[in-house]
Amino acid sequence: MADLEQRIAQGRGDEPADKVLRGGRVFDLITGEFLDGDVAICGDTIVGIMDRYEGREVIDVSGLILVPGFVDTHLHIESSLVTPFEFDRCVGPRGVTTAICDPHEIANVIGEAGVRYFQEASRHTLIDIKVQLSSCVPSTHMETAGAELTAAEIAGLMGHPSGLGLAEFMNFPGVIHRDPGCMDKLRLFEGGHVDGHCPLLSGTDLNAYVAAGIRTEHEATGADEALEKLRKGMRVLIREGSVSKDLHALQPLLNERTAPYMCLCTDDRNPLDIGEHGHLDYMIRELIRLGSSPLAVYRAASLSAAEAFGLKDRGMIAPGKRADIVAIGSLEACDARMVLAGGVVLLEAAFAARETVAPVGRASVKAPRVSPENFRARANRVETDVIGIREGQILTDHLHEDIPIVDGDKAPDVTRDLVRIAVVERHGRNGNIATGFVKGFDLQAGAIASTVCHDHHNIACVGVDYADMAVAANRLSEIEGGFVVARDERVLAELALPVAGLMSLEPFEEVRARLVDLRAAAKSLGVTLEEPFLQLAFLALPVIPALKITDRGMVDVNRFEIIG
Repeated sequence: MADLEQRIAQGRGDEPADKVLRGGRVFDLITGEFLDGDVAICGDTIVGIMDRYEGREVIDVSGLILVPGFVDTHLHIESSLVTPFEFDRCVGPRGVTTAICDPHEIANVIGEAGVRYFQEASRHTLIDIKVQLSSCVPSTHMETAGAELTAAEIAGLMGHPSGLGLAEFMNFPGVIHRDPGCMDKLRLFEGGHVDGHCPLLSGTDLNAYVAAGIRTEHEATGADEALEKLRKGMRVLIREGSVSKDLHALQPLLNERTAPYMCLCTDDRNPLDIGEHGHLDYMIRELIRLGSSPLAVYRAASLSAAEAFGLKDRGMIAPGKRADIVAIGSLEACDARMVLAGGVVLLEAAFAARETVAPVGRASVKAPRVSPENFRARANRVETDVIGIREGQILTDHLHEDIPIVDGDKAPDVTRDLVRIAVVERHGRNGNIATGFVKGFDLQAGAIASTVCHDHHNIACVGVDYADMAVAANRLSEIEGGFVVARDERVLAELALPVAGLMSLEPFEEVRARLVDLRAAAKSLGVTLEEPFLQLAFLALPVIPALKITDRGMVDVNRFEIIG
């Protein structure tokens, strides 16, 4: 931050500002009015508006509207499939100037080292990355992760400049039933910020969860659920990720009364969706198109988000605030023409000048080599628990289907859209392999496999041919993790993610191109889902109702137990 006296002098006009934005109009998030005048910037701080200023550098923004930089209030950068530096370059020019991330994906693979990687990266990115400390590594006792973060280990990670609080507390049964390990973690942040994660929780259970000091919720998928959570004091984060798409369901709640208590987040969004549709800029456009007022939407995207997380230094274009500014052509288009993050104009040269941090988590895929035999579903009863996919949601249905047993195996049946799903433990801990059935892929041939498998990040594989499943799963070990599509015992498309089996070392443009190939390959197998890879990943997350699968078996999430 610039020197105190210097900020005052430049704000008063006693000396030229470092930068002046001239010719634009500021969209005031308090009154909804457009304010004329220059915007003066000293270092990383706005020092003047609504007046005429001289500057060492004058930037012409004539005809443009200036809005505060956008704040993504909850996301996992790992789900962008690129490093924090490529994520920075991908979303910064779209107007995102603050990203509040939970690195629990990489933490579930390599523990504290993964969190420290993100903390160190945050010192060098141009957008401001805030690193919450992961509360649930692993998310439950019903999976095998590569690491565990206890309260003592979380305490050792506290105090970093990027820190804001404790990330999403997914083990909501552990909270409401006062699990000692959960209580130890909550006590570390008592009186501070704790993010929530409590899908479909309501009534006295929700009261108990909120009474623990948990302040936000991004898992609300319906208006009634979100309204109860708002009324009970939670800030509701409207989410629109690559799989979890809640914007249309929650948009009717967003108005100028509720906007101070609602924010925007992406949670998990990959470069292909960002390239095709956008990031928070897409959410802003869509919310306005659906009828929310621009004032309500831009408040949720910046000022309300900043206040929800105690970031008093941003969220408005006003003196004393961080110079996070997006110049757009119109409020409805949210078409970023220029972005400043901390006073730095986000041009390609600025990104190229950054220091970078060496990647971590290489060679983290230690799965046993599998054979087609490993994917047989041995059983002694025809009644079968089946995961039912809800496209656009990470909630699933708990279905029951009769599947005949032939030669000791329940085989996939493409005529009924019943295909095999398997999870292979890949951290080198126990070699577990669990199998089950899923409905909703419309897979007709081949197999898809991935090491992006929330949150334990074992190998998830779905297929109708066991030999293809083995080819896809074994290929993941060879490329250090990623996505693979196979058919006729050969690989059709792949994307290597060697950083903990989660992130590529390639530019986001290359990752986006590979995802195009992968989607085409999946479609050639009959898949009808728009985003089959992350949809597959969430089928292994045992904190989201109703039926999931981990390396330890099928999980009834409502009962919070493995099905025998």
